[in-house]
Amino acid sequence: MAHPGTLHRYNNRLVAFEHASPHAPSSTEQSIHTILWLGGLTDGLLTVHYPATIAKSLPPTWRIAEVLISSSYKGFATGSLTRDARELAACVKYFQQLRGKDETKIVVMGHSTGCQDAMELCVGSGKEQVQLAGVILQGGVSDREAFTDIATRNGMKAEFNAIVEKAEKLVAEGKGSQIMQKEGNPVAEMLGSPMTAYRTSSLLSLGGDDDYFSSDLSDQALELTFGKWPEETPLCFLLGEEDPYVPASVVKQDLLDRWTKVVRKHGGTVDDVHGGLVKGAKHNLNDNPKEAVDELVRRVVGFVNGVESESIPGARL
Repeated sequence: MAHPGTLHRYNNRLVAFEHASPHAPSSTEQSIHTILWLGGLTDGLLTVHYPATIAKSLPPTWRIAEVLISSSYKGFATGSLTRDARELAACVKYFQQLRGKDETKIVVMGHSTGCQDAMELCVGSGKEQVQLAGVILQGGVSDREAFTDIATRNGMKAEFNAIVEKAEKLVAEGKGSQIMQKEGNPVAEMLGSPMTAYRTSSLLSLGGDDDYFSSDLSDQALELTFGKWPEETPLCFLLGEEDPYVPASVVKQDLLDRWTKVVRKHGGTVDDVHGGLVKGAKHNLNDNPKEAVDELVRRVVGFVNGVESESIPGARL
């Protein structure tokens, strides 16, 4: 199936695909705002279907572009959130320059591990590189808890623990760039790619660089992430009501409420009118009922309308 749009080269090696809008072309790029969408582990252009549906429903002043970074497809296996945030910041700056930094609004929408990249950009190594008009975190789940749960249910908990311990040992020895073996490695086998010891530990260790969304993180840990959320950047959480990567023991709404409380405690804004649990939705919504996709799209459109009008309904504490 052909997907009309524009391919932007935002640096020498990386591109972003902007979906065509059903609306008539604007007379000036400066009147256009942009959602920069970033997928998760193994994702690339068009691997998740709902961005194309969002493109058809956005108001005339908005576009959505899918961002490729070095970690797209299987590149995550040797990457890091620091690299991802640096490349995502370069893409933000490209669209700001293209459409006028003082006029255009940029919203970053992360999906799955793309949510970690958005967090890294806003509160981690990428903070202060760019200023965003808003952030949407869709399907932000704990890789550590998800893979632990999958390994446990498949009788591979011992093998999983051994791989994590080996990765942590290699990182401690300064050998984080060493590639872990794929055979007997349940995570590498599930993802279809061997990973460096560093990325294995980052994704799967308690307190690893990717460990933003785990339900067992302490209040102190959340203070160092959500507690540093920039006040000028409204935030919207979207989580599938039936997301299979959240363990059954975790209450999804409690997760969202906990993160929201920390952001608001420090003066940030969370849109909990358009944010929240998406009824009938799983993780990436591929092959989900049309009603679930439509609800996700409605929430995204509602959030960006609020960003444009600077009237986000979420309250500060």
